[in-house]
Amino acid sequence: MFKQIMKDKYASAALIILVIMYLMVLFADFIAPYSKDFADRNQSYAPPSKVFVIDENGRFSRPYTYNYKREYIPELYQTVYTLDRSQKYYINLFNRGEEYKFLGVFKTSRHLFGVENSGRLYILGTDINGRDVFSRLLFGGRISLTIGFLSLFILFPIGLIYGGISGYFGGVVDMLMMRFAEAVMAIPSFYLLIILAAILPSNMTSTQRFTLIVVILALIGWSGFARVVRGMVLSIKNEEFVLAAKTIGASRLRIILKHILPQTSSYVIIAMTLSVPSYILAESGLSFLGLGIQQPDASWGNMLKEAQEYINILYRPWLLTPGFLIFIAVLSFNLIGDTIRDILDPKGQIRE
Repeated sequence: MFKQIMKDKYASAALIILVIMYLMVLFADFIAPYSKDFADRNQSYAPPSKVFVIDENGRFSRPYTYNYKREYIPELYQTVYTLDRSQKYYINLFNRGEEYKFLGVFKTSRHLFGVENSGRLYILGTDINGRDVFSRLLFGGRISLTIGFLSLFILFPIGLIYGGISGYFGGVVDMLMMRFAEAVMAIPSFYLLIILAAILPSNMTSTQRFTLIVVILALIGWSGFARVVRGMVLSIKNEEFVLAAKTIGASRLRIILKHILPQTSSYVIIAMTLSVPSYILAESGLSFLGLGIQQPDASWGNMLKEAQEYINILYRPWLLTPGFLIFIAVLSFNLIGDTIRDILDPKGQIRE
C-alpha cells in the first residue's frame, strides 16, 4: 500500500507534508525558539522579524536581525514598530535558551535556532500578548493533530464489535441493536457540546475539558460506523469460509472476531483515514467558539480566533497562519484517504 501511495504524486506529497507536521510538533520544544508560556507584553502584535544576510557594507554576513522599537503615533491613533538598528543579533543554530525536557525525558536548554537572550526572533510575529506565533503553532499542533486519534481508539472498536454482533445474529437482536444505534445518532452533538461546556467543573484544565468532550463525542459517533459494519457483516456471514468455521465448531465470538471483522479491514482503514480530518475541524471549531482549548494553552482553533477581527486580517495577516495549517492538514488527510480507498477497492481496480 505504501508503495502505491508513493506512486501517486498528490498522495505522496500529502504524506510527506503530514510526516513533516507530526515531526515538528513532536520535537516542538527543540524546534521552537521560545516556550509555549513565553510572552513579552511590550511586543504585542509585533510583525515577523526581518532577517538580513547582507550587512550595511554590502557584504555577505551571518544571518542576523534587529529588535523592534514600539512607538505610538497620536496623530494616527496606532502603534507602529520600527527596527532598532543600534545592535545586531546573530541567529545561531543550537542556540541556548529556555530550559525544557527533550521528549519529556532529560533537561536541556538547546533550541534548533535563536538569538541571544536580549534579542527577539519572531518568525511569524506575535499575538496580542506578545507571544511568539511560530512557537505556539508548534505546541498547538500537538493538540490539533493528535486529538482525533484519541477518538478513533474509542469509536472504532465499539463500532466494529457492535456492528459485527448485530449483523451476525440478525433477527430481533439486530433490530433492537440498530434501533438503539439510531437513537444515539439522533442526539444533537452541537447542543450536547454546549451543555457539556456549561456543566464541566471550572477547575479542569482546558486539555482535560476537551479530552472529555472528544471522548463523549466518540461514544456518540460510533453508531454511524456500526451501521456500515453491520451491513458488511450481513453480506459476509453467509460466505463459505464462515460456514466452514461453523462446521468445525468455532464459537460465535471467534467467528465474528477472527473471520468476519477482518474482512472489513479495508473499509476500516479508509474510514479511519477520513475521520481524522473531521476531528481536526471539530477541535478547531470548538476552540474557535470558546468551547474547547482555553487560553493560555494553545491550539490552532483558539489561535485562529484572534484573526476574526478584520483589522487583524488587514494589518496582521500572520495571525491567519493556523487556518492555513488546518486547511493543509485536512486536505492532506483527505488526499491520502481517497488514494487508500482507490487502492483497497477491488471494483475500482477492475474498472481501470
